[in-house]
Amino acid sequence: QVQLVESGGGLAQAGGSLRLSCAASGPALSNYAMGWFRQAPGKEREFVAAIRWSGTSTYYATSVKGRFTISRDNAKNTGSLQMNSLKPEDTAVYYCAEDFWGVIVHGTPRYWGQGTQVTVSS
Repeated sequence: QVQLVESGGGLAQAGGSLRLSCAASGPALSNYAMGWFRQAPGKEREFVAAIRWSGTSTYYATSVKGRFTISRDNAKNTGSLQMNSLKPEDTAVYYCAEDFWGVIVHGTPRYWGQGTQVTVSS
């Protein structure tokens, strides 16, 4: 069974920071790329960031480049999304997901967490 659980969401002021974590069950993080997605009310889900299983390559949506950093610790089966310089438009439910790299970047991942709310006030 593959299960992903996000944590770390909450309320932040514009310009502030939050760090999201994703805990994975089993060896999933040792075999799959990890991605972060977000969805705001009334909007489509959008890609945020991705990292290969090795951690050697990352990819970010233009909207978060230079502000967000994705990382992972395969020994702990965890992933992280460090969010700095937060903007009100970052407000959304954030989801972590796992699948092959190409699926994370171009498709719909097979495995998802339950999501964690991030709210940025202005």
